[in-house]
Amino acid sequence: MPQIPEKIHELTVGQLSARSGAAVSALHFYESKGLISSRRTSGNQRRYGRDALRRVAFVRAAQRVGIPLATIRDALTELPEERTPNHEDWARLSEVWRSELDERIKQLGRLRDHLSDCIGCGCLSLETCVLSNPDDVFGDRMTGSLLLPGRKAARESRDQGSSGS
Repeated sequence: MPQIPEKIHELTVGQLSARSGAAVSALHFYESKGLISSRRTSGNQRRYGRDALRRVAFVRAAQRVGIPLATIRDALTELPEERTPNHEDWARLSEVWRSELDERIKQLGRLRDHLSDCIGCGCLSLETCVLSNPDDVFGDRMTGSLLLPGRKAARESRDQGSSGS
């Protein structure tokens, strides 16, 4: 990893990329999403403060554990004076994020456990399909695919019309 001399207080996008390991396109994307910021030189080139290294590291670590970028951005905007996250910030945020991750792990476990049932069925339209209808929340209101919510009403209307003749 290339070292940046202490006397350099601002980094080019290339230097930030080389030092952080994030692609230049990823850095531009992070900036467009408000995760990092830069100033523009008179030649319209981006310059990042050295603190951007820690912010990029924070973003990438949070992404690796599955935290959505919008959630990361919200966490960064809560920091006082847009300061760089520190160890205490990570500890506090990771505690909040832990319950979200636990829920996702539970959902993934359910998906893994029922995936072979779905492959065997292949339709994703059963009332009791654990993938498209977890815990059968829609089974008492409609039948068929969740993508076709009017299906039960249309079927009932058709059935009533044919039974009256």
